[in-house]
Amino acid sequence: MTVMTAAAIEDFLDEVFPQRTGTIEGVGAMRATMSLAIEDEHLRPGDSVSGPTLMGLADVCLYVAILAQVGPEPMAVTSDLHCRFLRRPRGDRDVIANARILKLGRRLAVGEVQLFSAGDEEPVALVTATYVLPDRD
Repeated sequence: MTVMTAAAIEDFLDEVFPQRTGTIEGVGAMRATMSLAIEDEHLRPGDSVSGPTLMGLADVCLYVAILAQVGPEPMAVTSDLHCRFLRRPRGDRDVIANARILKLGRRLAVGEVQLFSAGDEEPVALVTATYVLPDRD
């Protein structure tokens, strides 16, 4: 069960994190999906989406999944992020991120994010990350 809708999370992020990357497509129990329309600023030579773009989208997508579970919490912060680049992300397609929380504890949230070039079935990257959560009463 979620405590925030996608629209409520968008409103919250507009206030506290307006420079974020991507658009929330949906949230669910321990999950979130986001998309990013690729522009020239996201590309590296060779018409591939850059690694920092993929990692940034993954980081925000996992944050969105966490917010959906714990509510509006600006102090949830990334403490660890590991990215495995699996194949070339196409520069002519949007990127889709699917986050899944693996563990939501009192102080830590651990999750993974699969990233895809829109229309492809195989992921272009796999990100695992840990967030530190502030004390919750």
